[in-house]
Amino acid sequence: MAAKDITGTAPSHVAIIMDGNGRWATSRGWPRLVGHRRGAERVRGIVEAAPGLGIRYLTLYAFSTENWKRSTEEVIGLMTIFARYIQSEAERLSAEGVRLRFIGGRERLDKKLQKLMAGIEERTAGNDRLHLTVAINYGGRDELSRAAQRIARDVAAGKLSADEVDEDALADRLDTHDLPDPDLVIRTSGETRISNYLLWQSAYAEYEFTDTLWPDFTPAELGSILSRFHGRERRYGGALQA
Repeated sequence: MAAKDITGTAPSHVAIIMDGNGRWATSRGWPRLVGHRRGAERVRGIVEAAPGLGIRYLTLYAFSTENWKRSTEEVIGLMTIFARYIQSEAERLSAEGVRLRFIGGRERLDKKLQKLMAGIEERTAGNDRLHLTVAINYGGRDELSRAAQRIARDVAAGKLSADEVDEDALADRLDTHDLPDPDLVIRTSGETRISNYLLWQSAYAEYEFTDTLWPDFTPAELGSILSRFHGRERRYGGALQA
């Protein structure tokens, strides 16, 4: 791919691994779910600030395929928080021009939660000011496996030939098939792992790791990270231009 310099431009698509809710709470002597509730509240401020910072697509990692290993109490509590978020934010997101979508496997989620998810997706489908995507029961490897299964079924059905299986064919069958790849991936809490998040889509994304726990992550810090992004030259494998 030819060299591409977008220095000085804002990232159109920012993906965030919202980490540190539990540690934020336990460091204060509170139950982990208190941290998750505070983290959900933090989402509102970041979503409100995103359009003014030049962000058109915001993708948030809320619950991974591996998070089912947590205690039953925490998992049930998280699912309750997700449902309450959808119910409490539906009106505001719709009024502010935010389109909300979800990625990840839904079959393991509670039927009532699935209905709420489908309802707010339909309600906000016409919005275009900010495209907010929330990853629930999502894992990059799981997503790729499901995409490969779709390709296998299409080949078996004669809808796709083996020679037509390429990068585009796989990308078209990902959960994010109608979204641009992220320009910037941010992880809070001081961890420096990508934790199975958007593995395919982030091949050329820039990364930022901050020690700030998610409940303390502010729009001001997001703005500072975007300022650093502006100074980066993204070459996508090409050579630096003289």
